[in-house]
Amino acid sequence: QVQVVESGGGLVHPGGSLRLSCAASGSTPVFDFMGWYRHSPEKERELVAGSSRAGNIDYADSVKGRFSISRDNAKNTVFLQMNDLKPEDTAIYYCNVRQLGGGLSVWGKGTLVTVFS
Repeated sequence: QVQVVESGGGLVHPGGSLRLSCAASGSTPVFDFMGWYRHSPEKERELVAGSSRAGNIDYADSVKGRFSISRDNAKNTVFLQMNDLKPEDTAIYYCNVRQLGGGLSVWGKGTLVTVFS
């Protein structure tokens, strides 16, 4: 069984930074996709940043230039460096890892990021 655990959320003022971490543990297969989604009461769940094992990376337009995703395949971990945070970044951030072709997909329970003045 695979477990995914996020960490690094918290409270920050606008312009501040946070670094989210996500680790997959257990009987972990090779995950192609590792990424971050977020959900808030004002918005539906959206992809924030995603990466493939081949090195392809996608960002939501709203975070380009401010957020950066990185991963360590050997350790099944993925990180999200968030800089210049804005109040509209406030959300629960979820880590998702999944195999190619509709295989195993595992979600973490989420970590709360709150950006307030």
